[in-house]
Amino acid sequence: MAWGADDRPTKGKKTPLAVIDYTLAKRAVLKGVQHGLLARTEICDAHPELKRAAKHVGEKASAPCPVCDNEDMRLLTYVFGDGLKDNNGRVWKLQEGLQMAATHPGAACYVVEVCLDCSWNHLSEAFRARAAG
Repeated sequence: MAWGADDRPTKGKKTPLAVIDYTLAKRAVLKGVQHGLLARTEICDAHPELKRAAKHVGEKASAPCPVCDNEDMRLLTYVFGDGLKDNNGRVWKLQEGLQMAATHPGAACYVVEVCLDCSWNHLSEAFRARAAG
């Protein structure tokens, strides 16, 4: 999943987001399965609560699952930050999670991809709000 510059929140008093992309780590895991170094059961192990969150809160991904090629791949975000109080560690829809992180300097937003069919799950990207100053 690649966010374009227009997708990231930038207006108002929001803090710029630093981005960490986990595409290379994802490729390494998938290559490990292709070469027999990892079993599919080792990588398709989404917790039932993660699958439930993906089903009810997650948004449909633009690409199919890289393991089973099923189209029922979902993206969701978790946001963590000191100033979030009751919202700390909650699951959010993509845009809400990014906005939540952008409005709280030091907060982090983690985008997770989850396949509802085979239980593939992987951290896709992380966004961290840069502290002001």
